[in-house]
Amino acid sequence: MSQFHYRGRALNGDLVRGVIDAADQDAATEALFNKGIITLSLKRKVGGHALDLSSLWQRGVPLSVLVIFCRQLYSLVKAGVPLLRAMHGLTQHCDNKVLKHALDDVVAELTNGRALSVSMQRHGRVFSPLFVSMISVGENTGRLDHALLQLAQYYEQELETRKRIKSAMRYPTFVLAFITLALFVLNLKVIPQFSSMFARFGVDLPLPTQILMATSNFFVEYWLWLIAAMAGMGFAFRAWIATDAGRERWDKARLGLPIIGAIVNRAQLSRFCRTFSLMLGAGVPLNRALALSGEALGNRYLERRVLEMKAAIEAGSTVSSTAQNSGIFTALVLQMMSVGEETGRIDELLLEVSDFYDREVDYDLKTLTARIEPLLLSFVALIVLILALGIFLPMWGMLDMMKS
Repeated sequence: MSQFHYRGRALNGDLVRGVIDAADQDAATEALFNKGIITLSLKRKVGGHALDLSSLWQRGVPLSVLVIFCRQLYSLVKAGVPLLRAMHGLTQHCDNKVLKHALDDVVAELTNGRALSVSMQRHGRVFSPLFVSMISVGENTGRLDHALLQLAQYYEQELETRKRIKSAMRYPTFVLAFITLALFVLNLKVIPQFSSMFARFGVDLPLPTQILMATSNFFVEYWLWLIAAMAGMGFAFRAWIATDAGRERWDKARLGLPIIGAIVNRAQLSRFCRTFSLMLGAGVPLNRALALSGEALGNRYLERRVLEMKAAIEAGSTVSSTAQNSGIFTALVLQMMSVGEETGRIDELLLEVSDFYDREVDYDLKTLTARIEPLLLSFVALIVLILALGIFLPMWGMLDMMKS
């Protein structure tokens, strides 16, 4: 999501200025038009996310809550319950404070005669542009229940993928956390005891022991500064990735990580294909569908490439040629796009690609622990070897001295 400075005319003729969040210039113009503002000028805000420190800790609505909301609203709309009454009932029984606050405002806007999609568009942190566009299509076609069902299924698939990723990363995370904790305890409590003992005996310490002692002394003397430095680095990293340039570089680096990078790339391709298929199947215009699909990726580097595709298509290029020039799609996706463009079934074929990559990601996640485990064991073995050499080598020297 980018920020744009706008200048325009309201319905009463007054000149208005401000900043609006949108995926691209077309989406910003459309959002302003829905608010009753005729755009005179629109410029992207440079570094719009750099100083937005509140976004570093502000949380959105969990996917599980959105799934329940979509399912409940779908059931009520399909049963013929009036929309205002359905929304009012869901608001009263909503437990999530962020969603409840947004729904309260949406109900107020509906009471004033606004459309549901326009009312939801005011709460970008709760209802994404993809969500709002699907609701808008559902309202315009008279199939709001179908749009809600598609959104629920889309978010359910996304939630399932996230659960699989968390489950696969749980074991490596626990191992690394316990290793870090053990190193802190050894350097702060255990190694200093051996250091004082070696000092009393006056043994010549070998190089591994000297390194251990120096590291332990550094930890003992500066452990508060180390914690503060790590916290500062973490905060600086989050502030860096909150900027446009930092986020794009970090997202590009994630795709190149060993072992995990390939899984992330396939998961992103699956998400793009599923979102793009969903948008095209719902009747969203091609350029708008591309912009929404790129934003739904959650990867700034890939989003920029998709927006470049959108600009090329608006200039007259075909979908398959622009996708090939972007350099972010595999041969399978390119082939399906080409065939789908020729047959007019691009949404169906991309959905099949998404299902294929979902199965690939599921298999990769199931075998991820088996592939990472040798690396973790090698790392643990290296640490144990260094500790053993650093502690036992001088002890053997002390035994030699005692024997002589």
